Amino acid sequence: MARKDRTPNPPKRPQAPQRRTASSGGRDAAGQRRLLYILAAAGLIALAVVIGVVFLAGAGGDDDLAATMEAGGCQLKSVPAAVGDHTAKLDATSNPKWNTDPPTSGPHYPEPAVYGEYDTALKIAQVVHNLEHGAIFVLYGPQVPAATVQELRDFYNEDTRGLLLAPYPKLGAKIALGAWTVPDDFEPGGKNGTAYLATCTKFDEDAFGQFRDELRFRGPERFPPESLEPGSA
Repeated sequence: MARKDRTPNPPKRPQAPQRRTASSGGRDAAGQRRLLYILAAAGLIALAVVIGVVFLAGAGGDDDLAATMEAGGCQLKSVPAAVGDHTAKLDATSNPKWNTDPPTSGPHYPEPAVYGEYDTALKIAQVVHNLEHGAIFVLYGPQVPAATVQELRDFYNEDTRGLLLAPYPKLGAKIALGAWTVPDDFEPGGKNGTAYLATCTKFDEDAFGQFRDELRFRGPERFPPESLEPGSA
């Protein structure tokens, strides 16, 4: 039996070598770059938001205090603090360089008043020295009702450190709170800070408490709070 010749299979067509393209890798690299740009931009935006919040918070501090004081029947006044020269050549009750009444900054006696609660008026030129050390005062006029004076005494006794409570005849039927403040990075010889005077027609615990808590212990000559106890000077 004759063998049939088998037809050979046609040779396979040679395939051209495949070129590796960088298009896929390029797309990945470009995407990564875009992502980095987006993240960097987001970071800058977040930083700007944080800075803005901090700035607004700092700028709105006085506004918040003023709003609380107003709601409590008080008017808050802030003025550039006057230079705090120490001198014995002062009238005990008035001085042309004081820019609030009662005074909250400026020239004062070399010796501060002894911290405490008083039934008689203090030499206000001494009280200014206490404010320079970071204290605050609560003063009241002779026409303030006895029940309100008792509320002031109760407020004083809640937290007596760095606080003076006394009559001040010129206030009539009103109450006054005073503080002298400087920034935490204050350097002697620079600006003299800000003085605050709140004049009130009644006692309000929220208003008085916020004034005390925000402005006490911030004077240009900062004494340790524990050194401002009643009986000390």
